[in-house]
Amino acid sequence: MRDSSADLRERLVQYMRKNKLKHTSQRQAIVDAFLGMSGHTSIDSLLVEVQKIRPSVGYATVYRSLKMFVAAGVASERRFGDGPSLFEPVEQGSHHDHLICVLCKRIFEFEDPIIEEQQLVVAKKMGLRLTSHRMTLFGECVDKDSCKANR
Repeated sequence: MRDSSADLRERLVQYMRKNKLKHTSQRQAIVDAFLGMSGHTSIDSLLVEVQKIRPSVGYATVYRSLKMFVAAGVASERRFGDGPSLFEPVEQGSHHDHLICVLCKRIFEFEDPIIEEQQLVVAKKMGLRLTSHRMTLFGECVDKDSCKANR
């Protein structure tokens, strides 16, 4: 079984080849850093990681590369409320939803087969065949001591 990051790298190579885009050492450093990070990544946090390896890489290069990763199907772009765009690697054959604390902005990922099934039931009831969805729920951390807003 292949590593999912290997599959994503191959997808990016195919996209770049199809669109006659150059494979550069800067893009390689950016994709390596992106796929090595966990969770949801902002352009700024990715830039910090990339500059540890390639200090000459600038914000615009990281921004354009992330947009290309999204177009290639390697990354998903998410907007949670009024915050910056966040990016995460595409999970092939997998899906998750998000819960966000409105106080500390912490993002929790979850999967729930009952919710997934109910969405299909509702779509069918409304005369639709569900092709995709994004669900983001907002709330407040119940445990105020562990809420990052109180630190």
